[in-house]
Amino acid sequence: MSRPLIIGVVGGSGSGKTTVARAIQQAMDVSAAFLDQDGYYKDLSHLTLDERKLINFDHPDSIDADLLVAHLEQLARGEAIEKPTYDFAAHTRAPGRVRVEPNAIVLVDGILLFADKRLRDLFDIKVYVDVADDVRFIRRLERDVVERGRSMADVIRQYLTTVRPMHLEFVEPSKRYADVILPEGGHNRIAIEMIIARVQLELQRRRGGVT
Repeated sequence: MSRPLIIGVVGGSGSGKTTVARAIQQAMDVSAAFLDQDGYYKDLSHLTLDERKLINFDHPDSIDADLLVAHLEQLARGEAIEKPTYDFAAHTRAPGRVRVEPNAIVLVDGILLFADKRLRDLFDIKVYVDVADDVRFIRRLERDVVERGRSMADVIRQYLTTVRPMHLEFVEPSKRYADVILPEGGHNRIAIEMIIARVQLELQRRRGGVT
């Protein structure tokens, strides 16, 4: 199998990165693997729950980038990986792993993918999902309370102390590395369709169908 097309989808917390990545995945006529950067948070099982809550999960140092780079390089070589998973309620890596087989397309989403040059260099297409701060915050608040068992006070505290400052320092500036900036995220159907068309064209080129 030839080297897969590796696509990175970045945006602030609550921007709809996963929605965009899944839309691309579902539109393809070939298999597409999916990796979430959240699964690559460092293992903090040696800390107490209260200590974990104080970790800045929006800083690049919170990500096991070495492992993510190694896994993408393995997939690029046509090798399967065992992707880690994450327990958001416990604020640490979960014991289970997910086997990811090599595919023609590898989609990766995360807030900090473009902050690491090693990762940027692995992406053939880099997409930045650009959504207004207030919309992202409301989405994050609803998601973390309903799906991740957080209290409203904890979500607001984390947003003010780490999420927003780190977004301004690391996430927003990484937009300059994007090949495509996608306003309004998953609601921008025309832009998503244009990205899908570009991905399909690149796949045809790799198959030798387009010069």
